[in-house]
Amino acid sequence: MTQPKTDPRVLRTRKLIMESFMKLSSKKEFKDITIKDVTAEAMINRATFYYHFEDKYDLLDKTLSEVLSINLESIHFNHRKLDEDTIINIFKALTNFQQSLHNRCQVEYETELAPIVREQLEIIFYQLLINQYTNVGKQILKVTAVFLSWGIHGASVEWRKNSSHISSEEFIKSAVPYILSGIDFKQADS
Repeated sequence: MTQPKTDPRVLRTRKLIMESFMKLSSKKEFKDITIKDVTAEAMINRATFYYHFEDKYDLLDKTLSEVLSINLESIHFNHRKLDEDTIINIFKALTNFQQSLHNRCQVEYETELAPIVREQLEIIFYQLLINQYTNVGKQILKVTAVFLSWGIHGASVEWRKNSSHISSEEFIKSAVPYILSGIDFKQADS
């Protein structure tokens, strides 16, 4: 009988695999990490690995999604609005995540990680917009969430590459009023 994926033993094994992968990522480039490396590090067999993940790309996707979600969840988005503090906090969490990845993981950021990061940001922005703008169509909010996720992600990459001499908060703070005025749906309705 297969154990449900919420069984504590299953969750512990999944976490062990992810932690082993992160440990290996600090030593090797992603392209050089094999399933055999992960299973040896986690001290599990291949069947156990494939019970949890399709392949190493699925492992990368789920590991980074979880790490980024944990980073962003600390902001508590459930009842928040998309305001200056929320945008600044998301940006700071994102830049902290990118810096920790840079220190631990040698994966090619733009090809492997950026899509995962943007997808997580899109989910968060969409939820914030739905909470705040109940009278606006879901498709409009979805497109706005995509726009915001790409924009915030792009700004974080720019900060990491060229502006790390100032804090991430200082970097984004001056742009926030323009971001917020660009998504003010009340003005758009009039």
